[in-house]
Amino acid sequence: MDEPRNLTLVMDFYELTMSQCYFNQNKDLEVVFDLFYRKNPDDGGLCVLAGLEQVVEYVKNLHFSKGDIEYLASLGQFSPEFLEYLSTVRFTGDIDAIPEGTPVFPHEPLIRVRAKIIEAQLVETAILLALNHQTLIATKARRIVQAAEGRAVMEFGARRAHNFDAAIYGARAAYIAGCAGSATTYAGEKFQIPVLGTMAHSFIQSFPSEYDAFLYYAKTYPNACTLLIDTYSTLKSGIENAIKVAKDYLEPNGYRLKGVRIDSGDMAYLSKKVRARLDAAGMEDCAIVVSNSLDEYVIESLIRQQGAKIDAFGVGENLICSKNSPVFGGVYKMVAIKEDGRWIPKIKISDNVGKVTNPGVKDLYRIYDRETKMAIADLMTLQEETIDTKADLRIFHPMNRWKYKVIPGGTYDVRPLLVPVFKAGELVYDLPSLEAVRAYSKSELDTIWDEIKRFAFPQEYYVDLSEKLLDLKLRLLEQYR
Repeated sequence: MDEPRNLTLVMDFYELTMSQCYFNQNKDLEVVFDLFYRKNPDDGGLCVLAGLEQVVEYVKNLHFSKGDIEYLASLGQFSPEFLEYLSTVRFTGDIDAIPEGTPVFPHEPLIRVRAKIIEAQLVETAILLALNHQTLIATKARRIVQAAEGRAVMEFGARRAHNFDAAIYGARAAYIAGCAGSATTYAGEKFQIPVLGTMAHSFIQSFPSEYDAFLYYAKTYPNACTLLIDTYSTLKSGIENAIKVAKDYLEPNGYRLKGVRIDSGDMAYLSKKVRARLDAAGMEDCAIVVSNSLDEYVIESLIRQQGAKIDAFGVGENLICSKNSPVFGGVYKMVAIKEDGRWIPKIKISDNVGKVTNPGVKDLYRIYDRETKMAIADLMTLQEETIDTKADLRIFHPMNRWKYKVIPGGTYDVRPLLVPVFKAGELVYDLPSLEAVRAYSKSELDTIWDEIKRFAFPQEYYVDLSEKLLDLKLRLLEQYR
């Protein structure tokens, strides 16, 4: 594995200016922050959490190098005593998080940080950055994979990504959400993601003829030959030359043409014409791959409305940049501070009801129907609360006491979603392999009803509060009003 880069200074400058004030006032104050988001991208019904492994790498490696301290000193804003403190600071707190690959929903804590106030503040930007980016891309990839209805989706977006890390970690997130592989070779090396790709139009143009290009490629990669057939004309030359190479060279030597790729034109029309010609040539096993500005809506239309004969999709910019909804709005808010050995809940109030936070040190549970094994709701409780699955469970709307649901005792099971990752600064979580995260994500998505996963006007999933937590929230709202 690569040596970890020292990314400690990947933080907003105000993390440092605030921290110097904390240092001068009460550097040992313990606090709790929640990381959550308020709205699903693309007006969808859920998100797929990704990026926790990179959070772990950052927190483990948190330290200010000699060069970092010299740079901060050069700014003339920090005292020698504070800089000396920074030179020795490490993360010594607790972090609990929802495992990567889990379907998640607005307003619930994805990560809970309990630490001394400076440590909790310093990690804010990097934690948000890692989760905001990869969760955004995993969520978009999940939608595209769903639209493909079992057909392979390949992530082809590196050249459109927002620089190197966006391509590499975007490929990782897309793989978690079900993409078959990536064209980004570095991601293949770093994360053992299958790498995919064949040729560009320039390869074909470099030969005297399209047939010569196809023949040379087939001789070089006879076991994995997929040919790009739209450089000149998909139907007049591309498919004909592909079939001719298959008959002239591949089949006489015991090989089969694996696939053809179409990168322009009317994908539905061309795929049906190409499929007919391949089948007529006895090449029913030759796959048709398409690329070119695809997203979940285009793919759904091609398959369901137009009857396209497509076996796999290569998706680029619309996936790697989540082009339709390019920002994931994760936020990091203080919810409690410790005074005289007791946790004092904190709340942020806004005229926008959706921005009012849920106060206090909380736990998060997913409630499953015992018979169907499907998820019913997520429930936030105060940390001291326990759930007795034999008793009726009342779960409340986050702002309204009159709006609640009763789940009869004995009909449901609960699972804690927040798991310990760091305890007293030590990593206590065994990071799963990427393949394990991918398999886990698929199994968890299977517990979410299709009505919540649909693209247009999805059913809203309940993220509710216990009665005690709602009481606390309403009491604080009244107090500060």
